[in-house]
Amino acid sequence: MSSKSTPRSAASKSSAADPLRESAHEIWLAGLGAFTKAQQEGSKMYDTLVQEGLAMQRKAQTTAEEKLNEAGEKVSSLARDLETRATSQWDKLESLFEDRVARAMQRLGIPSARVVHGLTARLTELEKQLQARAARAAPTKKATTAKKATPAKKAPLKKTAAKKASPAKKVAPRKTARK
Repeated sequence: MSSKSTPRSAASKSSAADPLRESAHEIWLAGLGAFTKAQQEGSKMYDTLVQEGLAMQRKAQTTAEEKLNEAGEKVSSLARDLETRATSQWDKLESLFEDRVARAMQRLGIPSARVVHGLTARLTELEKQLQARAARAAPTKKATTAKKATPAKKAPLKKTAAKKASPAKKVAPRKTARK
C-alpha cells in the first residue's frame, strides 16, 4: 500500500501545483506585457508626466508668489504702523522737552523766542517811525541853516561900549566828592 499511496500523493501534489504554476506564469506574462507596453508608450508617458510636472510647478509658483505678496503687504503695513507710532512718540518726547526747556528759561528770566521776535518787530517799527521823523525834520533844519548863512547886517558896535564892559569872570568847576 505504501507503493500505491506514493504515486497518488505525487499525482495529487502535481495537480494541486498546476493551477498555482499557471497563475504564477500568468503573472509573469502580465509583467512582461506591462514592460513591453511601457517601452512602447514610455515616451508618450514621459511627455505626459513632464507636462503634468510643468503645470504643477506653475501652480506652485503662482501660489508662492501670492503668499509672498500677501506677506510683503503685511510687513509693509506693520512697518507703516510702527513708523506712525514711533513718530508719535518722538513728537510727544520733543514737545515734553520743549516745554521743560521753556519753563527753565522762564525761571532764569530768559525771554522766549516769541517774545524776542515780538520785540524785534516792535524795534523795526520804531526805527521806521524815527526815520520818518528825521526826514520831516531835515527840511526844517535846512531852512534854518539857510537863514543863518545870510544874517542881516548889523551896525558895528562901538569900541567904547565894548571896552567899558568888564570881562566875565571864569568860574572854576566844582569838585565833587567821590564815593
